[in-house]
Amino acid sequence: MSAILLGIVISPLKEIFDPKGSVLHMMRSDDPEFTSFGECYISEVNFGSVKAWKFHKKQTQNFSVPSGQIKLVLYDDRDDSPTKGNLQEVVLGRPNEYKRIKIPPRIWYGFTCVSENTALIVNFTDIPHDPLESNRLPDNDPSIPYQWNL
Repeated sequence: MSAILLGIVISPLKEIFDPKGSVLHMMRSDDPEFTSFGECYISEVNFGSVKAWKFHKKQTQNFSVPSGQIKLVLYDDRDDSPTKGNLQEVVLGRPNEYKRIKIPPRIWYGFTCVSENTALIVNFTDIPHDPLESNRLPDNDPSIPYQWNL
């Protein structure tokens, strides 16, 4: 069911342990996925909640989950993509899955919290948010072949 979609890049992130609280890397200007800075914000998702589906026409997302864990689901419906019609599932977060995922424009995405505690998602984008360049669908929209089994 899960494939690797064209343009998706998953990178392990560095955690520098400190007994007083670790340092967690997210994005550097010399990272291959860095192109420009648009904005950086944090989103919360509570256990059992689904935030889906969203799509950006121009904006690239770079997610990491420094607290809690999420299951991120991606769907490719790009007409010009060799992975059109495929889904990809990725677990992100601590412990064990502290990574950054680059989501290029025109990929549908949604996520749910799979940890007992609220998950925090950091999103580093290449352009500032513009509501005119994004679309949303309900989490149970039949145009995306995925069921959120909670």
